[in-house]
Amino acid sequence: IHGEPGDRTNVAPISLEAIEQVQVNVAPFDVRQGNFVGASVNTVTRSGTNEFVASVYHRIRNQDLVGTDAAGLTVNPGTFTFRNTGLWGGGPLVRNTLFAFANYENEKDTRPGTTFEANLGGQPAAGSTTRVLASDLNQLSSFLGSNFNYTTGPFQGYDDETPVKRFMSRFDYNMNNSNKVSFRYNHLDSRTDVLLSTSSSLGLGRSSGRDTTFLGFQNSNYQILENIRSGIGEWNSIIGTTVSNSLQIGYTKQDESRASRGAFFPFIDILDGAGQAYTSVGFEPFTPNNELRYSTFQIQDNFTKFTARHSFTVGGVLERYESENVFFSGAQSAYVYNSLDDFYTDLNGFLANPGRTTSPVNLRRFQVRYNNIPGAEKPIQPLEVLYGGLYVQDEWRPRSNLTVTAGLRFDVPSFGQTGYQNATADALTFRDENGQAVQFETASLPDANILWSPRLGFNWDVAGDQRTQIRGGTGVFTGRPAYVWISNQIGTTGVLTGFISADNTTAFPFNPDPDAYKPANVTGAPAASYELAVTAPDFKFPQLWRSNIAVDRRLPWGMTGTAEFLYGRDVNGIYYINANLPAAQAAFAGVDDRPRWTNNRINNAPGNQVANAIVMKNQNVGTSWVASGSLAKTSAFGLSLRGAYSYGQSKNTVDPGSVAFGSWANNQHAGDPNNPGVGFSANSPGHRVFLLTSYTKDYFSFGSTSISLFWEGRTDPEGRNIGQGSYVFSGDMNGDGAANSDLIYIPRDQSEMNFQTFTTGGRTFSAAAQAAAFDAYIAQDAYLSEHRGEYAQRNAVFLPMLYRADLSVVQNVFKDLGGKRNTMQLRLDITNFTNLLNSNWGVGRRLIRNQILTNPGVDAQGRSTYRMAVVNGELPTTSIQRTSNLADVYQVMVSLRYSFN
Repeated sequence: IHGEPGDRTNVAPISLEAIEQVQVNVAPFDVRQGNFVGASVNTVTRSGTNEFVASVYHRIRNQDLVGTDAAGLTVNPGTFTFRNTGLWGGGPLVRNTLFAFANYENEKDTRPGTTFEANLGGQPAAGSTTRVLASDLNQLSSFLGSNFNYTTGPFQGYDDETPVKRFMSRFDYNMNNSNKVSFRYNHLDSRTDVLLSTSSSLGLGRSSGRDTTFLGFQNSNYQILENIRSGIGEWNSIIGTTVSNSLQIGYTKQDESRASRGAFFPFIDILDGAGQAYTSVGFEPFTPNNELRYSTFQIQDNFTKFTARHSFTVGGVLERYESENVFFSGAQSAYVYNSLDDFYTDLNGFLANPGRTTSPVNLRRFQVRYNNIPGAEKPIQPLEVLYGGLYVQDEWRPRSNLTVTAGLRFDVPSFGQTGYQNATADALTFRDENGQAVQFETASLPDANILWSPRLGFNWDVAGDQRTQIRGGTGVFTGRPAYVWISNQIGTTGVLTGFISADNTTAFPFNPDPDAYKPANVTGAPAASYELAVTAPDFKFPQLWRSNIAVDRRLPWGMTGTAEFLYGRDVNGIYYINANLPAAQAAFAGVDDRPRWTNNRINNAPGNQVANAIVMKNQNVGTSWVASGSLAKTSAFGLSLRGAYSYGQSKNTVDPGSVAFGSWANNQHAGDPNNPGVGFSANSPGHRVFLLTSYTKDYFSFGSTSISLFWEGRTDPEGRNIGQGSYVFSGDMNGDGAANSDLIYIPRDQSEMNFQTFTTGGRTFSAAAQAAAFDAYIAQDAYLSEHRGEYAQRNAVFLPMLYRADLSVVQNVFKDLGGKRNTMQLRLDITNFTNLLNSNWGVGRRLIRNQILTNPGVDAQGRSTYRMAVVNGELPTTSIQRTSNLADVYQVMVSLRYSFN
């Protein structure tokens, strides 16, 4: 689950075997539940009882149990092995008084690092075959190895690994009939390989081997840890007959640091000559000394008084968060070349003359970050947060069939003043999104403030017979931001580190020494060139006003139907501006008359150069809504059915990343990047329909068989935001300093187009030929054809619905031994079962290229000019193609279990 423990390595933080119940609340109007704006996820773990129970299990999946045909495209699973082995047990230590439960699990997932392959020459860039030539990559790898002793690693056919170890233990102690104490400890060790970042915060951005336009090398990827140690104790007591109290105390320590398989070497992006990334080599952009370790201590108490019609609750929560973050992206230095030819020209220039001071080619971008504190081993960013909350609530039952819950909660977050002051930057004047002059205090983190969360909910059994139930409510929900958004300020004030960034320059010829362009000596005074990341002094934690209404109805034939509508609006959303961006100096002429920058830095004086000044602020314009309906039926003979349909939209001003500049620069827009307007969120749900059916048949007393089928159709098939996209220019079309983020204008007809004639691969494409091809391209694209004469919207291109089904078959064999039931279980799980039935089913789609226009420029009349992207040596005629990765073919997992209870 995004944002929850285990998300970094994409593993479950606790074994499903240890979980008794999972509760996901999107709109709980109980004020005891707080510190979230998306969803609250609560798990109840298994506990020991007076009976001894135990289970041991093993699950396996490998390349022999994986399909290879995705609608005629071949999928090469390579080395693909998943193994999960575990055991759990529970029982009494002292009958009726002290109980224990424990679970241990060892897991390892080995899978292809990428299923994409290099092009052997003349092959179409489709399926898993990229446009990137194997000959180019082999030559590049050999050149760096023989001349610079740098090993790139393979570009295909390599494995990624995710080893995981989980342990959970729980003890329950019944002190007496009125007092029960429990303690749970959770332990997770995990690590995973990850493809290099796509962010343009360092380099110019890249697809990172996630489509057919790009292919990189293994040693430019990275590994990330997620190690968790967590303990929580709970004391539940009953005082008399009308009072109860629940006290929880917990402590969690987490490590999410990074590592690399490759040697420390400059990072290099190589473009295709048209502004789009072709390949990358070198040390991954954001991995140098990337360390994040943090701990959280929390105490919460709920005191409840019961009367005949009321349940009054008063409670409070106190949380202390401490972290040490080291973020040193660019310490390895980063070079961006416009083409492979430019790359070889510059690097051969170094071999001929290592001491040169000018590059023979124009670098698209150069960047380097350096430690600015004398003697410091690494730039540590400490962060301390104290988060307290108090609440009061009344659960009122005015009638036997109506419950009304009203509560008020307020939370007060405050930050320790661990920032670093840059007095030079504090004296500078910047520009806010309204054009007003502003200054910042670089050492000051946001002020403490009170965040109010009133909530009102109800549950009404209309006739008192449980046939029709109406439920809902409205209220405000408060959650904490990703604290790395705050610690960005601590590490990005020009004190801990300095940052040099130059576009379209010859002043930084290639040097294999990552330290070549770092100052020889630093004094601790503010750096001569740096980035700024600051937080508005009145910044508030995210808050969302959310309302919900639902009707549950018992229907004929034993069915139950539900209709529900959920609406949310930002009270305190997240928003970024670059306060070092001046007002636009011009505007394009013609139909696309967006603003244009010829200078994108306000403060750029030698000795005090500010590359960018990113400010995190609040906005209240984001909205979301979801409407859904479902039907469910359970029969007496073991058959259960459930089906549902939902549609929703989510819109905001930005989908933040972990780096301040990237959150601003990667935000797609069609005008002023400091006023981007509202667009579709990357998490906009779109359409979803599913059907779940299961059937269980018992065979007397010696066994049972269960069959379950889950069928689903959705626009975001893997829950990874790959079902939507945006049409943008390749490059920095408007000159604001952010690449690949300018949404295209969609021409009404060819008269509104302004293409450049160009030659590539020995073939010339005239402006007229491109205009005709682009007009036809728009006509065949569902989104573009419906929005002629408009700017494309962010994340508004939704791919066609994808339908897949998963099948599970479970066979149990029972035997009573020693008065206990012993069970041997064999289980078969088939994901994308649809592809097993028919190789054309269950196969996804993707945009071939969302950067359909390249090489943006301006003509003598001030109009925007551009080229149409070339795909496989031709102007593209279609926008969508089939995918061919492991998710597009069936996968079979076999499980064996022995248990007694």
